Amino acid sequence: MHPGIGKAVGGGFVGTLAMSMMMYLVAPMMGLNMDVAAMLGGMLGIGWTGGMLMHFVNGTIVFPLIYVFALYSRLPGNPALKGTTWGLILWLVAQVVVMPMAGAGLFSAAMGGMMAAAGSLVGHVLYGAVLGVIAGEAVRTRPATLSSSRA
Repeated sequence: MHPGIGKAVGGGFVGTLAMSMMMYLVAPMMGLNMDVAAMLGGMLGIGWTGGMLMHFVNGTIVFPLIYVFALYSRLPGNPALKGTTWGLILWLVAQVVVMPMAGAGLFSAAMGGMMAAAGSLVGHVLYGAVLGVIAGEAVRTRPATLSSSRA
């Protein structure tokens, strides 16, 4: 059993939107430049718009599908806790793998250090919690039945 795909995709979209608003509206007020679109676009050679598209594809489709099909049944707690845990996992992967690949260093050391890593943590936890809450509980799916037609 797992949450419905549609609800998870919707939760991923809203979570990605919330995380993006935090990065582009709140982080600058704290003196942080958290331009994920520029980072992804530069790393992949696809420009700012391509980076933002990649950010939304990952957050809306890729990460929710991994959450639903691979992780939901293995994560502890209610949907909010499951989603938050997934957000923490994504943050750790971002800080240990993605940020060094993008030249920002381990735990964003070359991009603002602890403040940048903490801002990223808040964004990923927000994303995961929103995803988990909107995706909700697992739904029981009925197996398809074969019906025979008699002519």
